[in-house]
Amino acid sequence: MPAENIVEVHHLTKSVGQGEHQLTILTGVELVVKPAQTIALIGESGSGKSTLLGILAGLDDGSSGEVHLLGEPLHSMDEEQRAALRAREVGFVFQSFMLVPTLNALENVQLPALLRGVSDRESRDQAVELLTQLGLKARLHHLPAQLSGGEQQRVALARAFNGRPGLLFADEPTGNLDRQTGDRIADLLFSLNRDFATTLILVTHDEQLAARCDRRLRLRDGKLWEES
Repeated sequence: MPAENIVEVHHLTKSVGQGEHQLTILTGVELVVKPAQTIALIGESGSGKSTLLGILAGLDDGSSGEVHLLGEPLHSMDEEQRAALRAREVGFVFQSFMLVPTLNALENVQLPALLRGVSDRESRDQAVELLTQLGLKARLHHLPAQLSGGEQQRVALARAFNGRPGLLFADEPTGNLDRQTGDRIADLLFSLNRDFATTLILVTHDEQLAARCDRRLRLRDGKLWEES
């Protein structure tokens, strides 16, 4: 596989259930993603967008086919190897923020770097820099419950970009936010993406958000179609 491809997928199929109760979610998916591209996965509810995102991230397995992530063959790696790859190279942003409720904003952003073995001082400096860049300098020591939804998602963005990941997955990153706050979060997401030259793959129902990406890929009837 060419090393310059961030993601490469061939003949990916995903089915659940057995026999006559088997449901095919993905059929023959083909995908190549280049460095620093921004990709929107769109489609109706239940079309398999989040399932595909999970397989691309190595959080789930396809039923058949090949998935290469950052040059590594996910389909032939065990969970420990996949987890190590994600820890080194991948960031995540979720619709529900997924912050640790007992940690303050600074500690939440530090956590992934600490788990990768980055020193406390270095991870703290990086976290403070990112949170300040996102307008949260005065909120470093606030717990998630003390932050608004928009502030929590900004903490989640800082956490995702701490460690400068080569690839960021975002699952409905503005889905729990009002339009104005969601637009602000989208601006920050794409700004950080440009600053760090990170490849971005996001799932969204928001056509305006999808339109800001380099490529729009629609899932329909289990197949992936690129829209112009």
